[in-house]
Amino acid sequence: MSMRALRTLISIHRHGSFRAAAEAENLTAAAVSQQMRNLEASWQLALFERSHRSPKFTPTGLALVEEAEAIVAVYDGLADKVRSGAEVAGELILGAVPTTLTGLVPLALTQLKMSHPGIRVRVVPGLSNQLLLQIERGQIHAAVISKPDLLPRSLRFSKIAAEDLVLLVTESTEKLPVLELLQSQPFIRFNRDAVVGRQIEGWLQANGIAVNDVMELEGLEAISSMVAAGLGISIVPNRCIIESDHLPLARLHLGDDVPSRLLGLVSRADSPKAMVIQAAETALLKAVSIGEFHLGS
Repeated sequence: MSMRALRTLISIHRHGSFRAAAEAENLTAAAVSQQMRNLEASWQLALFERSHRSPKFTPTGLALVEEAEAIVAVYDGLADKVRSGAEVAGELILGAVPTTLTGLVPLALTQLKMSHPGIRVRVVPGLSNQLLLQIERGQIHAAVISKPDLLPRSLRFSKIAAEDLVLLVTESTEKLPVLELLQSQPFIRFNRDAVVGRQIEGWLQANGIAVNDVMELEGLEAISSMVAAGLGISIVPNRCIIESDHLPLARLHLGDDVPSRLLGLVSRADSPKAMVIQAAETALLKAVSIGEFHLGS
């Protein structure tokens, strides 16, 4: 038995096939198959029902996966456990939704680097639901996301900031009521695959507001540029970090019933990277308290 074989076994369970596990673990499909045959032979256990086209775990195989996850978690957390309380170090693979990549995350990582220089961070961008799946599969350790309506029980969500939705217009836009602007101006949608995009769509429908769609974009920077170019107006989260983008834009209050986008740090509740993740959470909260990010600062 090896830790590599146990990781491969867990990956097969998470990804559903030998081929997908091979891609996730940077192995060939033949190597994955050989590792599993070696496990079965060395322990004289039947881990898979091989009559199926895709691997189907036997009850014994499923029980082994559960034990393997516990063993790997303990192994991965050994270094963190033996470090002194003042020293937090190691790798953190951090997911982040695109709207946080130019303000919140850079400022937080700057704070994290100053307080814990031994932490090495790799950032993986993605939408909230994609990042949640990557956490469950063990591909990333934690992620800065918009809180979805439902969160798996195995995951822990820590609130970082609440961002009200606002109407984004140019500074030269005619001073009209918000409802009139939404009904009369071209509308640039926030991607509805994103949590905040679905929040915006839900608010529009709940208020019976029909808009004239001209495009649907994912990045807040792209939306801001389109609005600044006079191509339409949009509803976006009012970001918790002020940035010096110098675009001639104004943000208008939508009303008292407007929802907020809840940003937070999510990770597995039993993550062996708990100390590193806690340090990242502290850095994110520090960034929000600072509230401003300027290039070159």
